[in-house]
Amino acid sequence: MEDNAERYIQLNARLLDRLRYEALFKGGSKERVLQALRAYQNPDGGFAHALEPDLRGTTSQPEPVEVAFWILDELDAFNDPMVAAACDYLVSVTTKDGGVPFVLSSVNEAPHAPWWETDDDPPGNLIPTASIAGLLHKHGVEHPWLGPATSFCWNAIAEIKETSPYQARAVITFLDLVDDADRALAEFARLKESILAVVSMDPHATGEAHFPLDFAPAPLRRLSLFTDETIARHLDALPETRTTEGGWEPNFLMWTPVVRHEWGGYLTLARLNTLRAYGRLTPEPTHPWGQSRS
Repeated sequence: MEDNAERYIQLNARLLDRLRYEALFKGGSKERVLQALRAYQNPDGGFAHALEPDLRGTTSQPEPVEVAFWILDELDAFNDPMVAAACDYLVSVTTKDGGVPFVLSSVNEAPHAPWWETDDDPPGNLIPTASIAGLLHKHGVEHPWLGPATSFCWNAIAEIKETSPYQARAVITFLDLVDDADRALAEFARLKESILAVVSMDPHATGEAHFPLDFAPAPLRRLSLFTDETIARHLDALPETRTTEGGWEPNFLMWTPVVRHEWGGYLTLARLNTLRAYGRLTPEPTHPWGQSRS
């Protein structure tokens, strides 16, 4: 299976994701991945240039910071100067309540997917504030942005009664990684049924479905969201959802041809990471630079 996925990545993925695959699965260079990622970072510390494939512009946006941080997380590279620079950028676009918007009005300067729309003065949003804050907590990063952002997340989460798939994924990341475990578990207990309501439990569901492995792409640290049986059933089905080329492609709108390739490479690598995180790929995951991923 991995050989077919590798071919798919070689044929479809952008350079950044090909280098990530080489580093994570083939003994390649971590530093080359970091060099490629730096090309997406602007002088203001934010990220752009289609690092999030559906945002094609050159102006920094909050969501590509989350994409960058997930890549830095898989490389265990939160000591890289890109992190502090990105946090400085986040300070510059944070709203009065401590969160960063889902998308800034500068999105209108370049082509973008139709769901990236906003008012001129957008409010803070759990997407992507909660995921970014959670990853910073996980890696013990200290920065002036994190305290207000954490308070924003707690306040916004406390107001949730019903949720959406993407908001739920951000909330799970925050609650699973934030320092205050007792408070996180209490909020999770309150929200668990609302979160499960937006999950597609049928691994073969079609359309824009959101599956358990989207919410738990690796075993969660402290949250008990799905049973072992549910995770196993979706892991069993995951290889069956590949394309005939051997990779995985998005189940949401492809609004311009290039994003199918860019998302396909990114998601194929994400699925391989998930299979490995749950012990479905051998050998067991070890970074080529000598650090275990466990």
